[in-house]
Amino acid sequence: MEKFNFSNVSVLVIGDIMLDQYLWGSVDRISPEAPVPIVNIKRTSLAPGGAANVANNIASLEAEVLLIGTAGEDYNGEQLSQVLNQNSIKHLLFKTDTPTITKVRVVGNKQQMMRLDYEQPKPLSEEIKNSMKIEITKCIDDFDVVVISDYNKGVCTDDLCRFIIAEAEKHNIPVVIDPKGKDWAKYSGATLVTPNMKELNEFIGYNIPNEDIDVEAAIPEVFLNSGFKNLLITRSEKGMTLYDGVQTEHFPTFAKEVYDVSGAGDTVIAALAVGIASGYKLRDSVEFANMAAGIVVGKLGTVPIKKSDLIRDLHLSYNKIISNENIPDLIESLNNENKRIVFTNGCFDILHIGHVKYLEKAKELGDILILGLNTDDSVRRIKGEGRPVNREDDRAAVLAGLSSIDYIIKFDEDTPLSLIEKVRPDFLVKGGDYRAEDVVGREYADEVVLIDFVEGYSTSMIISRLRCEQE
Repeated sequence: MEKFNFSNVSVLVIGDIMLDQYLWGSVDRISPEAPVPIVNIKRTSLAPGGAANVANNIASLEAEVLLIGTAGEDYNGEQLSQVLNQNSIKHLLFKTDTPTITKVRVVGNKQQMMRLDYEQPKPLSEEIKNSMKIEITKCIDDFDVVVISDYNKGVCTDDLCRFIIAEAEKHNIPVVIDPKGKDWAKYSGATLVTPNMKELNEFIGYNIPNEDIDVEAAIPEVFLNSGFKNLLITRSEKGMTLYDGVQTEHFPTFAKEVYDVSGAGDTVIAALAVGIASGYKLRDSVEFANMAAGIVVGKLGTVPIKKSDLIRDLHLSYNKIISNENIPDLIESLNNENKRIVFTNGCFDILHIGHVKYLEKAKELGDILILGLNTDDSVRRIKGEGRPVNREDDRAAVLAGLSSIDYIIKFDEDTPLSLIEKVRPDFLVKGGDYRAEDVVGREYADEVVLIDFVEGYSTSMIISRLRCEQE
């Protein structure tokens, strides 16, 4: 799973397609006409919504995807097609006589202020439904997994859902469904159904407390006569609960900060589908989807999960030491989140209090501290034979234990010039014994900062003292 190579994965997504529009602005006063904030709009953006957002997440994970659904013969329908093309999402849109479903979100000071919905949902006409069935029959065998993204807007009728599941079963293709409404009988035969707590409550007919024991107690009622094989309940800050027909397992959330839950369910089902299509076990696919959801809720707006986000989060969770081949994905992800990157480098042969204080001050300059660490060969060329005292893997492991350091990247050259060129930090930090104009890589940083070392501490002094004591 660590490589996240999904280039051979293909997913068919069928469901209710929408266009998401965002109006981004700032708020600094209340309207004199009514007690409402005035949002001064600065920019607008468009994004795929509903089933299209599921497809966008799959495409962003660099898997193959085909999206099938409907859109109106209107301006928003044209905009939707353009957005899908811009995001490299293959699609087949059947034109209807109803407007393209559009959700407009007004965001002021990074806070969603209002949502405006344009929709006239109604069931598919027999003509469009039959045309859709023909196309699905033609192509379904080309895919590893089928996703039904049901937003209860008219596409996912009882007849069509049962048809899709039956066709998939003929070819032994798993079907994953994001459900809506009270009629889940149409999902009978599905591999996995993924309701959130609101959808679960609506189906059962009463509110279930979002606690493990209460969710577990409700599962038999949901599963009884359902006909689907597995149930995954997404539970916001409580994570996820998986029931495979035999046992229940709870997965705590990966989310660190929650800015916007828009589209989180789409990310979950997209990641699940890609995981299952890749041959992951169901439990591993749930872990993968849980990680992906934890990332996207930390972003504002309907934002798809990217492979670079997963690579960064995986390393952040399990290993701070980044390989050179993962640097571009890491930096892209950090830049997308507007993180201020601080870079420094050194041998850090024998870690001492001077190093610790220096690194703490460096981290205070920004959001992320990346440390370039000289390899053993590099240290030997610079410091001479007998150095380093500690091997590069040992030095990296000790440094990784410091909370001030976010990532460690080893470099084999005498200077970190090429590494700094790849990172292009906001702040390039060196010790106070340097002059700014002499700092290597300064042309690739926005600012050079010099930090004084703690007086009386250095690796060379420690080594000399140890040698004197031995003599």
